[in-house]
Amino acid sequence: MAAQIKIWLLAFRPKTLWAAVAPVLVGTALAAREGSVRPLVTVAILAAAVLIQVGANLANDVYDYLKGADAQGRLGPARVTARGLLAPAQVKAGMVLVFGLAIMIGFYLAWVGGWPIVVIGLASIAVAIAYTGGPWPLGYHGLGDLLVFLFFGIVAVFGTVYLHTDLFLPASLWGAIPMGALATAILVVNNYRDIDTDRRAGKRTLAVRLGRRGTRVEYIGLLVLAYLIPIIYLVAHQGSPYILLPLLTIPLAWMNIRSLLTTVEGGPLNTTLARTAGLQILYGCLFSLGLLL
Repeated sequence: MAAQIKIWLLAFRPKTLWAAVAPVLVGTALAAREGSVRPLVTVAILAAAVLIQVGANLANDVYDYLKGADAQGRLGPARVTARGLLAPAQVKAGMVLVFGLAIMIGFYLAWVGGWPIVVIGLASIAVAIAYTGGPWPLGYHGLGDLLVFLFFGIVAVFGTVYLHTDLFLPASLWGAIPMGALATAILVVNNYRDIDTDRRAGKRTLAVRLGRRGTRVEYIGLLVLAYLIPIIYLVAHQGSPYILLPLLTIPLAWMNIRSLLTTVEGGPLNTTLARTAGLQILYGCLFSLGLLL
């Protein structure tokens, strides 16, 4: 029993789940600035977001295996289907169960937010599956970066603010852009590491299309964009310098950039990947704190 739990936790990829949490924190902080926070809604959003991320991870695990993208010699963290720890049918069943739980929570969120939340929820699940599943997997055609930016940035932050305030506020863009940029940066490192294996598998990610130099430029550009936002916000709103708290994470960002610029082999980039995920949640917490202060 304990061994099975460990296998399923491996399949869930808990280290990636911060990418779902960070934009919800930022969106909630933006809503708090408007004087409208619903505590139960916050809990429900976090639960639904994490469940959808887990479902996406399971879908990615099984469909990459079925399409031959997780062949022997994989450089990233272990995948349970490829290693034979779980059968494809088991992983698919787990995916359906997790998405089902997300939909159950979604009924409450839809009751709070109405039809826009129904559209957001169903679109999020559809994209999570279609990213690697189906006859035309989106991630295999270079659309992953755009989708991550949209769903972990624009959709997640605007949706969170809407559920608290009943409004799609333009000010949500201040939080959506850096969250989307940093979430995309996580994917960029993942795809940079896998350029050679993805190319052999016919997986035409944006990193495969851009090559190593272009992917490095993309990663640096995403981080620069994330750090420009608090500065622009401060100037535009003439507000408190607390909004600059995320800049405290610049040393970690620089460490990640140096690693990407100097590391060629895929395996060691797993550390850079983990640090980029850590950068997003740390930035998100500090940005949220800056908004509240």
